[in-house]
Amino acid sequence: MSEPIPDGPSTDGAVTDTIRHRALGPGWTALIMVMTAAAVALSVYQLFNIGSMVGWVILDLAYLDLMLALLLPVVFLVFPMRAADKDRRSPPIYDIALFFGTFVLGCFLAWIAVPAVESGWEYFAPDYARILGFVLWALMLEAVRRTGGLALTIIVLIFSFYPPIAESMPGPLQGAQQSLWEVSQYYLFSSEAIFGIPMRAFGKLVIGFVIFGVALQHTGAGRFFIDLAFALLGHVRGGGAKVAIFSSGLLGSMSGSVITNVLTTGRLTIPAMRRTGFGKETAAAVEACASTGGVLMPPVMGATAFVMASFLNVPYIEIAVAAVIPSLLYYLGLFLQIDAYAAKRGLKGLPRETLPKVGAVFRQGWHYLFALFLLVYLLLYLKQEALAPYYATAVLLITNQIFGKRLGWSDVKNFLYETGQVLAELMAILGAIGLIIGALSVTGLVGSIATDLVLLAGGNVYALLLMGAATSFVLGMGMTVTAAYVFLAIVLAPSLVSSGLDPMGVHLFILYWGMLSFITPPVALGAFAAATISGATPMRAGFSAMRLGSIIYFIPFFFVLEPALILNGAPLQIVVVLASALAGVLLIASSTQGYLVGFGTFGDGTSGLVARAIVFVGGLMFAFPGSEDLGIGHWEAAMAGVVIAAVGLGFGLLTRRLAPG
Repeated sequence: MSEPIPDGPSTDGAVTDTIRHRALGPGWTALIMVMTAAAVALSVYQLFNIGSMVGWVILDLAYLDLMLALLLPVVFLVFPMRAADKDRRSPPIYDIALFFGTFVLGCFLAWIAVPAVESGWEYFAPDYARILGFVLWALMLEAVRRTGGLALTIIVLIFSFYPPIAESMPGPLQGAQQSLWEVSQYYLFSSEAIFGIPMRAFGKLVIGFVIFGVALQHTGAGRFFIDLAFALLGHVRGGGAKVAIFSSGLLGSMSGSVITNVLTTGRLTIPAMRRTGFGKETAAAVEACASTGGVLMPPVMGATAFVMASFLNVPYIEIAVAAVIPSLLYYLGLFLQIDAYAAKRGLKGLPRETLPKVGAVFRQGWHYLFALFLLVYLLLYLKQEALAPYYATAVLLITNQIFGKRLGWSDVKNFLYETGQVLAELMAILGAIGLIIGALSVTGLVGSIATDLVLLAGGNVYALLLMGAATSFVLGMGMTVTAAYVFLAIVLAPSLVSSGLDPMGVHLFILYWGMLSFITPPVALGAFAAATISGATPMRAGFSAMRLGSIIYFIPFFFVLEPALILNGAPLQIVVVLASALAGVLLIASSTQGYLVGFGTFGDGTSGLVARAIVFVGGLMFAFPGSEDLGIGHWEAAMAGVVIAAVGLGFGLLTRRLAPG
């Protein structure tokens, strides 16, 4: 095949962040592993309600305080303050001081959590507690600077210092002014600030799925799914690219990380695509698009989906079910574009003799399926989203030790270390976002800004959606997807919902547009990461990814305007809307690549481009769910799509026949 996927930390977050991660010596590495193991044990203790069995129940706030004590200090060891410190195996004295100071602070906050809740310290805290609020505020800002980057830090900094000047702000930005002395206690003890929705989702839902995602890579389950994809699809037309779609979509849906997916599955799929005739830019684009879609695809979807469940106050499974059709439409569009690209250029699959056999792959890795089936069963039928990843991880590790390549002590150490890195980074980012939530909450701006946005858009839902799409995309370029989502879920989502749109559709809309920055220049981090493997020019890879993933720019508008596409509607309505959407995706994907199954290749030159443009518009009309505001029903839009697509195909057929030679 190709070079194997490396084992150990290099298969997940550590790969993606080698520039930022410090290479620590064995002593500090061991300390991080111990703290990670303690954090995992604490989460099991709390989520499995062991406290009620042994007579020591931990208050939720105290639980999050202890999690902070165990995980946030890791940031100051793993992520250096300066780039020059990256190669130091022993952290400098100031990072050691931050490490121990944060640990002690978290433990003390857990100690005083009960009186803080009972006495309402978010409004009436003693002076020493308010001072501790300032300390944690500063620590969060530094932690997010190291993990989330400068752009996110500036946004958090501006919003967290907004309350003291809220009354002086113009028009829509004006809020109830609060002094810094009052703000510090609110940030520290309120359930709407640092320990608000994002952090609670982290403590109750995210941790388990992060552990499961890391376990998939370290046990070899990730390699099993890639080999299975090669065995099933490697020999077909454009096989290497279709393998990327299958394997990256499946693994991405469980790991929840775009860059991680690109740098693991891409090491196998990109060389395979190159060997079968795909260009460097196209190969990178395929892997970037496939990995990006994986984070939007059930059953796991990544950390943001669990935060979304907390915002909507619904079980996570409702998010996963709603995301099924949009993610399938995206992958169908990507698959059809790849097939059209390969057909137009006569690209073949990989030789069968070079591919693994399906039977051999199953014999070597069938046991991995137990964990996946158990996870889906617990999520779908038992609705145990908090406990499901722990059971699935336990089954995965046990079956691997019995039937697979057993993990040794070095593998366990790598597993713990990498889990600690990922959890620490997430805690820093989610805690810092809590400062934004706290600032908007304490000043009352959360309620007023939604009304102001509706007025600014003139009550026009389409203007609001365009504003939301643009804002989500811009924030997605400078922030993590989770950070961008949480910010817009507070600021923008209420105004869209108040305009009559489905709440689930609105939140998925924000998530989708936040993800687009991974395949859209000038940032396009997913495409740039894939370009490092394929040897492509990063910006060209980004534009190729943008073209290949073009359907994803339209899908959010379709499902936010037609809730049937997120399975919110009558069965017949869902079937009809889905059927027209599928036809629309087929036409859009085919026109983009210039090849339609049953029609063949569109002509070259201006006439061919015109025909493809007409078919593209026809595809959009097919997929468009209709709008009462525009006076266009779904059936009218579909019939218009039929007519327009027929005109485009007829024109394409005519110009192709009249072409010389």
